Amino acid sequence: MSATLRLAEQLISRRSITPEDQGCIDIIMARLRPLGFACEVIESGPPDFRVKNLWAKWHHPSVERSYSAIKTIAFAGHTDVVPTGPVEQWNSDPFTPTHRNGQLFGRGASDMKTSLAAMVVAVEEFLAATPESALDIAFLLTSDEEGPALDGTVVVCEALKERGEAPDFCIVGEPTSVQQTGDMIKNGRRGTLSGKLTVKGVQGHIAYPHLARNPIHEVAPALAELVALEWDAGNAFFPPTTWQISNIHGGTGASNVIPGSVVIDFNFRFSTESTPEALQERLTAVLQRHALDFELAWTLGGRPFLTTPGTLVAAVQQAIRAETGLETQLSTTGGTSDGRFIAQICPQVIEFGPPNASIHKIDEHVAVADIEPLKNIYRRVLENLHAGLSA
Repeated sequence: MSATLRLAEQLISRRSITPEDQGCIDIIMARLRPLGFACEVIESGPPDFRVKNLWAKWHHPSVERSYSAIKTIAFAGHTDVVPTGPVEQWNSDPFTPTHRNGQLFGRGASDMKTSLAAMVVAVEEFLAATPESALDIAFLLTSDEEGPALDGTVVVCEALKERGEAPDFCIVGEPTSVQQTGDMIKNGRRGTLSGKLTVKGVQGHIAYPHLARNPIHEVAPALAELVALEWDAGNAFFPPTTWQISNIHGGTGASNVIPGSVVIDFNFRFSTESTPEALQERLTAVLQRHALDFELAWTLGGRPFLTTPGTLVAAVQQAIRAETGLETQLSTTGGTSDGRFIAQICPQVIEFGPPNASIHKIDEHVAVADIEPLKNIYRRVLENLHAGLSA
């Protein structure tokens, strides 16, 4: 059994359902400290939702470099996992790493404890071979990625920003691959902007509509207009911005009562061609044009980020090609990740990890054959960046 597989199994065996870490960060710190990492644990959140974060940094003090030449790469990820769902539907205990048909089963196997293990072992191998690296290395870990993400990576990034400390490159270990490890990386993500729209009417008897005002009827034309709008055309890296309704709540439950209000939940997934402010203005203008009596509450879940092809993307592409022979695909599709927070302090952020077909599902798994190549790609990225800096 490889060192990466052993560590992945060790992490999967911890029942770290968000926001619990259940000792995962301690396991990782025990591997990093002997390498010379300075480990800083940053806890945040209320007593009933305490989040554990780690910022660990390695720098070889004897390597003579000018300060301006120092570059730092951070490996980022999360130790928390989503709930298991009905345990009886799993073919094996979710927190007992189990092998079947060449697959490693367990909650977090794909999202993302295998990535964490691969990152740690990759760094161990790289530093053993390159003890005087021209590259500083960091780890940014949290137990609040699958939850509300209010006390996790964002807190660490704010602390780093305040003291003027930030990585130059970052790899987030999200499971981005599709069929085989290395076939896709994320070099950006769309932003997410949610809204809660309350349209007010006048409640009344359904047989006397002239004595009431139906808010569902009043908002329907505005919704049709919003659905038909082109918010932007996207660009070479992003698809067009989309607007989707997720919930509509109206009525008392009785079939003979016109409701007094209707509440509509919606979300924008937006590209770098749009800003949250512009989207808010355009949507509000539509509602006002239809003369609605409304209230609107906004939640900005994250701004879009994009890492255009450059030093980090090239290093990752080269590493994947050397290890697997694949020409990886760049993509910005999918949901959000903690990359949206890191991109506010780090100029080059990509996400890369194993195939994601089973994430958050019953019997989550990762192919054992994908584990060592993942670790080797992470190590090759370090080698490529080191070679570029020391050239």
